[in-house]
Amino acid sequence: MRLVLVPTPIGNLEDITLRALRALREAEVVACEDTRRTGILLKHFGIAKPTVRLDQHTVGRARELLEGYSYVAYATDAGTPGISDPGAELVSLGLKEGWAIEVLPGPTALVPALVASGLPTARFAFEGFLPQKSSERRERLQSIAAGRTVVLYEAPHRLRDTLEDLLEFYGPAHPVAVARELSKLHEEVFRGSLGEALEHFREPRGEFVIVLGPKEAAAPQGPSAAELLERLRAQGLHGKALVRALVEAGIPRNQAYTLAHDDPA
Repeated sequence: MRLVLVPTPIGNLEDITLRALRALREAEVVACEDTRRTGILLKHFGIAKPTVRLDQHTVGRARELLEGYSYVAYATDAGTPGISDPGAELVSLGLKEGWAIEVLPGPTALVPALVASGLPTARFAFEGFLPQKSSERRERLQSIAAGRTVVLYEAPHRLRDTLEDLLEFYGPAHPVAVARELSKLHEEVFRGSLGEALEHFREPRGEFVIVLGPKEAAAPQGPSAAELLERLRAQGLHGKALVRALVEAGIPRNQAYTLAHDDPA
């Protein structure tokens, strides 16, 4: 069986590609996360195709539900299938079944939000949706990679809770961009600090992408001055040679003289 993953617009219907439309027209059936939502899209472009619901509850039965079809197009609610939706599980199942998998390029929310944020884009980590359970959520926040821009998805009813959690881990002054309703009529990209974002989004509405500026890595902890002094003494250094070695190791000169003066040797 041939399975083609078809990206669909995240808002503006003009974002669909000619290749995506061709795949939808040529497929025998359109499997989708929500038949009503995808049905509206198909009707808009004049595509009359049967649909099969494959969401998080039914994707495990994909083999049974798609039996008899040789060409299936799969679309999720919006964007590229496989990113924070059942598409990833469908691909995994399809590969085990030996299906021919094809993924079309197209709309996604994370890239426009990342670029529009104005934050560094050379290295970034996409975390998708944070876990809803507080313990798992805190564990994920603690593990977010330092030194990289981080992109998160969030629903409106959880946005303020997430911003408060991020503020605790990153601090109120940490830079953030929050994109809302990308490509839609009320598109908005807020840029500022986490504290300002929490103040700005008092009554969140729409779908959100949060882009966090890189978190600075903790400075490596070197040996203390006392530990360094003991180590250099063990190497037989005293007097001026000890002062010079302490200064070269990063100890301020005045402190190095004091430490060397206290040297019992």
